[in-house]
Amino acid sequence: MNRTINVSVNGKRHTHEVEPRLLLIHYLREVIGLTGTHMGCETSLCGACTVEVDGKAVKSCTMFAVQADGTEVLTVEGLAAPDGKLHPIQEAFWNEHALQCGFCTPGMIMVSKQILERNPDPTDAEIREGLDGNLCRCTGYQHIVNAVRTAAKAGV
Repeated sequence: MNRTINVSVNGKRHTHEVEPRLLLIHYLREVIGLTGTHMGCETSLCGACTVEVDGKAVKSCTMFAVQADGTEVLTVEGLAAPDGKLHPIQEAFWNEHALQCGFCTPGMIMVSKQILERNPDPTDAEIREGLDGNLCRCTGYQHIVNAVRTAAKAGV
């Protein structure tokens, strides 16, 4: 028995019939076609699937699409300006070489945004604590911390 959901994703309204067991990550990637959010572990351990739901960082593999009904979802694709100009956090990741293989990057960027919204001038220890729960297979953590610090200095 499918359910109708209405979700705003990156500022665009979407209405779809979905199975109640469809995960938000699969809705974003397979139904809407936004593949910037990566599927990693599917058990909430890696954080590669992190998106914002109503302004809060959420691992989209832990949420059903029906739970997102009526919400505002922001994915990594929604951060850049319409003209393609990167968000300052995306720019900082690029400039600080925090991308490495890129698999964890969308989740790291989304959680970094949340870190800086909560604390615009975090210490390295606070950045590392905020990134806890998002894993980088390439062990590029220092570059990621540097990127968050750079974004903070840019006034994100």
